[in-house]
Amino acid sequence: MAKALSVDPRTITRKMSLLEGICPEAAELLKDRQFATDISRVLRKMKPTRQVECVELMVSANTITVAYAEAMLVATPAAMLVEGKKPAKLTGLSQEQMAKMEREMSNLQGQYKMVEQTYGQDVLNLVLAKGYLAKLLDNKSAARYLRQRQSEVLAEFETIVQTVLLDQ
Repeated sequence: MAKALSVDPRTITRKMSLLEGICPEAAELLKDRQFATDISRVLRKMKPTRQVECVELMVSANTITVAYAEAMLVATPAAMLVEGKKPAKLTGLSQEQMAKMEREMSNLQGQYKMVEQTYGQDVLNLVLAKGYLAKLLDNKSAARYLRQRQSEVLAEFETIVQTVLLDQ
């Protein structure tokens, strides 16, 4: 089959075992994404909970790269690594810098989780506010009042009402 497809047989073998050692939750997060096979090699060195954390961070940052995975591996505490796997060492980094990186990674994960939990409610509030402002601006007397006395506020309200996507 490999010959017919002009593919190296080792590549097929490597891809068949791509998700071995990767927990189902992390594999589910990677399901519809393209990524280098070496990411699996890096993730296998971590315990399942850490695998999920790292994949969530990579997906949320839209950066599923080997370099990013290796950076997270280096910042992973030894307790979160698979038995027998020594923590990776980066040349040029002191223990103090490594500890600082670990603290910052932990803080980022906490902030990510907090944003993830409040995102739905925040979007709902924005949609409701946009609807309210649209009705307010449809009221001729309210729109006239704002135009005469608060033109800057009126301009901002109109911008909000015309916003189609939250990214704008």
